[in-house]
Amino acid sequence: MAMTDGRRNALARLREAEEAANDLREQLRKSAVVLPSLRIDPVSAAGSEPAPLIDLGRCNLETVRRLVVALRQREGL
Repeated sequence: MAMTDGRRNALARLREAEEAANDLREQLRKSAVVLPSLRIDPVSAAGSEPAPLIDLGRCNLETVRRLVVALRQREGL
């Protein structure tokens, strides 16, 4: 079965979202921040024309504080 342009574009969008989530995960890791629930939102990735959203998920107070510190350090650049 041949892949349609729409399906090809949908897969490209999903791949792009996965790459973006992985890039964010890696950059956060370098700042000692781990968002354990970071993922592509499955509902937004469903259907024939997905518009994938990155779900940052829930995190505890310690993770929020680490994220704030990392962002404040970036302001100083």
